[in-house]
Amino acid sequence: MYYNTIYVGMDVHKSSFTLCSYTIEAEKASHFQRTEVDYKKVLKYLEFLRTVYGDDARFVCGYEAGCLGYTLYHQLTEHHVECVILAPTTMLEQRSRKRIKTDKRDAEVIARCLAQHNYSAVHIPTATDEETKEYLRMRNDHKLALKRIKQQILAFCLRHGHIYGGKSNWTISHLKWLKELELNSMHREILDEYLLTYTTLTDKLERLDSRIEEIASKPEYNESVKKLSCFIGIKTHTALSTLVEVGDFHRFAAASKFASYLGLVPGEDSSGDDQTRLGITKAGNRHLRLLLTEAAQCYARGQIGYKSKALKARQSGNSPEIIAYADKANERLRRKYYKMVLQERKTHNVAKTAITRELVCFIWGMMTDRIA
Repeated sequence: MYYNTIYVGMDVHKSSFTLCSYTIEAEKASHFQRTEVDYKKVLKYLEFLRTVYGDDARFVCGYEAGCLGYTLYHQLTEHHVECVILAPTTMLEQRSRKRIKTDKRDAEVIARCLAQHNYSAVHIPTATDEETKEYLRMRNDHKLALKRIKQQILAFCLRHGHIYGGKSNWTISHLKWLKELELNSMHREILDEYLLTYTTLTDKLERLDSRIEEIASKPEYNESVKKLSCFIGIKTHTALSTLVEVGDFHRFAAASKFASYLGLVPGEDSSGDDQTRLGITKAGNRHLRLLLTEAAQCYARGQIGYKSKALKARQSGNSPEIIAYADKANERLRRKYYKMVLQERKTHNVAKTAITRELVCFIWGMMTDRIA
């Protein structure tokens, strides 16, 4: 089964590649080589290995998911080279406390994981999904920039003794108050520059959100986005992000596997009769985990069983089975949150994390047609 199969571990960085070969028969890595960041160097290295192992050798290359994204994978597969991107959180880890970390050792660990199948491969998105994912993440970067400029404006006002007396910040009244503050010439100029950046980012986010609505209306996304929008807290942006980040939901055999992929399952440190439960693992897709955690916070307010006009509008056009499944989930999750907080005296964060994990399981059921 493994005869003449050569596993090539690649420790990739933005400045260099470190390559090595590994075989089941030898059970150790060999032919280490450090190259420039160029897929052609990898192809040249494989040609060298053919002179060592023979022309009929089968090569399986692999590298950890990281800064290079899917670029190297696509370049190698276009040249008919079998390549795998390994999820770092699923790989074999060295347990020695005095660990020595070098590029050679990392390349060998990758090669050994490939040979022993001790890893989970990263899902490779389609070209359309990858483009959409990059667009959504770009929008999130602008959202973070807007949050930062808001904090800077409030901090500037606080430093100079100006505190808004209204109920909420960033309302029309608050913005009017900022523009009418009596400041000296230099401070007025500083605040005006801050406000100009705020206005620019606000307008840009409105434009980007409008574009995201257009993307979500494409045939490949429209139906699935409408389904996911039936859940409380999930609108177009979160629904579309979930679709392009996950790709194929059927690759998860069970809802628990999907929750584990998002790092929402509890860790454990048990030995013998001693059992210690830890917090969630936070492994896997951090970006999607944060989005769905934010969505789950909407279950922390509102009446059990109540459906807002906005939710009814998002649910319209879906089949009765889909709506009934989402309503069942919405009622259960809101009821569970109040029970955990009010009866079991759990902290809000613990309850929201539990709700997020269960919401993820309902999403998996929705997207794999397990709604009976």
